[in-house]
Amino acid sequence: MGTYLRLAWRNLWRNKKRTFIASSSVFFAVLLALVMRSMQKGSYDFMIDSSVRFSTGYIQVHEKGYWDKRSLDKSMELDKQVEGKLKNITHVTQVIPRLETFTLISRGNATRVSPIIGINPSAEETTLKLNEKLTAGRYLSDSSRGLLIGQGLAELLKVGVGDSVVLYGQGYHGITAAAQVPVQGIIKLPIPELNKSLIYISLAYAQWLYSADNRITSLSIMIEKPNELEQVRAQVAKLFDDDYEVMTWKEMTPELVQSIEVDNAGGIIMLAILYIVIGFGIFGTIMMMTAERTKEFGILIAVGMKKTKLILITTIETIFISLIGVIAGIIISYPLLLYFYYNPIRLTGDLAEAMLAFGLEPIMPFSIAPGIFIAQFWTVLLIALLSAWYPFRYVQKLKAVEAIRN
Repeated sequence: MGTYLRLAWRNLWRNKKRTFIASSSVFFAVLLALVMRSMQKGSYDFMIDSSVRFSTGYIQVHEKGYWDKRSLDKSMELDKQVEGKLKNITHVTQVIPRLETFTLISRGNATRVSPIIGINPSAEETTLKLNEKLTAGRYLSDSSRGLLIGQGLAELLKVGVGDSVVLYGQGYHGITAAAQVPVQGIIKLPIPELNKSLIYISLAYAQWLYSADNRITSLSIMIEKPNELEQVRAQVAKLFDDDYEVMTWKEMTPELVQSIEVDNAGGIIMLAILYIVIGFGIFGTIMMMTAERTKEFGILIAVGMKKTKLILITTIETIFISLIGVIAGIIISYPLLLYFYYNPIRLTGDLAEAMLAFGLEPIMPFSIAPGIFIAQFWTVLLIALLSAWYPFRYVQKLKAVEAIRN
C-alpha cells in the first residue's frame, strides 16, 4: 500500500499548477464553510446560553401548572435534601433556586411594573455574573435587604445607590407585599428591555417580603454540556412525583428552538450549494487529469499493470488533492475562529437593533466546537470519493492499444 501512496503523491506534483488550483478551490470553500458554520453555531450557543442563564436553566423543576400561570400560589417548598441529591447527579454543575414574581416599584411620582427575582447571590455569581455588571454600589449578599436595579430602570425612576424605592405587590396566597427598600447596586444588562425593568433581591429577603417562607417558584439546573440534557433530565425526574414538572429549556422556549431550526436549515442549504460548486470543481479537475494521462494509462496497462491497481492510485490522488485543501483550510481557519471566539464582533446599526428586538445582546459570537471541523473534513472526503468514480469508470473501459495510439 505504501508504494501506491508514494506513486499517487508523486503523480500530483508532476503538474504542480493543476494540483495547486484544485486544492485551492477546496481550501477557500472549506475556509468559507467553517466561518459560516462557526458563526451560526456560535449564535445558536449564545442564544441558548443567554436563555438558560437569565431565565429557565437547562432544566427547570417547578410545581405542576406554574409555567402556565407564573403565580406565587404555584410555588413549592425548597427541600434541601432533594437539592443536595440534584447536585450529586452526574453532569449537573449548579442547582439554582429562584423566587420570581412581579411588583410595582415607585419613587416619588414615577411608578413602573417590573419583574422581581429573588436569587441566591453566592450561587448566581457564575451564572448571572451580576457582580461583573455593576456600574455603581455593591453586589448582594445572601442576607442583603437591599436590591439590584437595572440601569435603565434606575434612570426612569431617577434613583441612585442609597436611595429607597417602594415595592408593592401580592405575596403568597394573596397577602399584600409592601416595603421600602434601599438601592444597593445598579447593574447594566446587555439587553435594553431587561435593563429597563429587572430587579434582583436576595432569596431570603424575597421569601420574607412575599410571605413565602422557604418557598421558591423554580429550581434551575445547569449542566456541563447541552448534549447531556436528556440524560440528566431522566435522572432529575426520578426525584420528583407527579405534583411537579421537570421541563427542559426546549420545552419552555419552543419559539427559540424553532428559530434555530429554521436558520440552521437555511445554513445547510447554503453549505450544500457551496459544496456542489466544490464537487464540480474537483470533478472537472479529475476529468482533465484523467484525459491528459490516457496514453500513460495505456502504457501501464500494456506492460502488465492491473486496472484495479491503477484505479486505486487515481482514487488516492483524488483524495490527496482534497485532503491538502481541507487540512490547509482547517489549519488557517482555526486561529481566526479562535480569535473571534474570545473576541466576538460587536454589531451596530440596523442589525444591532434587530438583535435587540429579539432580546439578544448585539454581538456576533463564534464557535470552535470540534464537530464543525470534523463535519467539513468528512464532507470533502465524501466529495473526493464520489469524484473518483469518473477515473474508475474511465480506466475500466480503457483499451491499452487505443490509448497508446491516442
